[in-house]
Amino acid sequence: MADSNFLTEHNARHVWHPMAHPAEMRANPPVIISGGEGTEIIDIDGKRLLDGVGGLWNVNLGYSCDPVKQAITAQLNELPYYSAFRGTTNGPLIELSVALAEFFAPDGMVRSFFTSGGSDSVETALRLARQFHKLNGQAERTKFVSLKKGYHGTHFGGASVNGNQNFRRAYEPLLPGTIHLAAPYAYRNPFNTDDPKVIAECIVQQFADEIAFHGADTIAALIMEPVLGAGGVIVPHEGLMPSLRSLCDKHGILLIADEVITAFGRTGAWSGSRLWGVKPDLMCTAKAITNGYFPFGAVMIGSRVADVFEADRTAMGSIGHGYTYSGHPVGAAAAIACLAETIKKDLPSNAAARGVELFDGLEALKERYPLVGDVRGMGLMCAMELVSNREDKTPVGKDTVAKVYKGAYEAGVMVRTSGNNIILSPTLIITSQDVARILEALQAGLKAAGN
Repeated sequence: MADSNFLTEHNARHVWHPMAHPAEMRANPPVIISGGEGTEIIDIDGKRLLDGVGGLWNVNLGYSCDPVKQAITAQLNELPYYSAFRGTTNGPLIELSVALAEFFAPDGMVRSFFTSGGSDSVETALRLARQFHKLNGQAERTKFVSLKKGYHGTHFGGASVNGNQNFRRAYEPLLPGTIHLAAPYAYRNPFNTDDPKVIAECIVQQFADEIAFHGADTIAALIMEPVLGAGGVIVPHEGLMPSLRSLCDKHGILLIADEVITAFGRTGAWSGSRLWGVKPDLMCTAKAITNGYFPFGAVMIGSRVADVFEADRTAMGSIGHGYTYSGHPVGAAAAIACLAETIKKDLPSNAAARGVELFDGLEALKERYPLVGDVRGMGLMCAMELVSNREDKTPVGKDTVAKVYKGAYEAGVMVRTSGNNIILSPTLIITSQDVARILEALQAGLKAAGN
């Protein structure tokens, strides 16, 4: 790697960073991360930080998972790449498809379509949903329903069903025929209640109203995250996803579970759908599928969808979609090793136990610091929403959020900011001592913000 002086000098001068304003990055260059070990990352100045972000929700097994690294190295030496387009395939892809079918069998998944990441997986699921209805002779089923505050990646399809204007406004007009339901957000919602059950019932009724208004025969699918991640870690009432599933079944609408974050243990369950006892028709995965060590993803396909495609004998049934790196042999090898380690270490159990400790600690900080307006979490997905006034829930400004971030950083923990939220998604191998370290750093950050 280039020396630190070179990297510091050129930081953000030649790169446009994702989810950031180029001018802001030039004025305030990003932190340069130069190393990672276990649950920690190391910045270019040698400062060690507990990674409270888990990379980007994806480094479930930490930075020293040798079986995954060894699988990548071995596969690079054997077959570094070959196409999986029609006519050719590779061994790791086949082996992974079998392992995933077994892993996701309780969710009703039977087939895999491999992608390069989460946005690709969402785009694939949206396309397959429309194609499914065409094969069923219902070509007018083209519309998609999603939740406000939901995040579904950055392709035009994903941006269209996204429920946050930050990912939409600059790129409109987007895909026509997208319908947004209210978020299951107890802290802020249009229903004048903080009762999660009532909010869920209102959203279900809203979905029923939209079906009646648009016509069920025009709607292809509902897409949702089992727990909303980037939108602020919004945990729905346990009855929401099952009730929406029932409405989908009643009206012939597919259910797409966006499990890019929630699959492989982060919620304390093996999948977010399993957490709520729901079997979707399509499931989007990525992120932790390779522990972040290789760009990779998979759309898991349920039997309802698979049966229609596999029974078709027309040109319409051919999947005219794919990516150069679909089923990449190195990514598949990494995923096989990662899945084995995830099961071996029983990551959901640790995520559930440490998640309770983290959530309880955040609640204690809320009691102590008026700056904390709300705390939300499920497993090792947690958020702390910052407000300047608890009575009217006024969000704090960017400067206050930055002070909390910087204070936590100086205390040795990396956290993520999103609007007025501090988001936590640490690796799933953290210990109780790591949780205490995160809470101590957040306390330092809140003190630094003057509250």
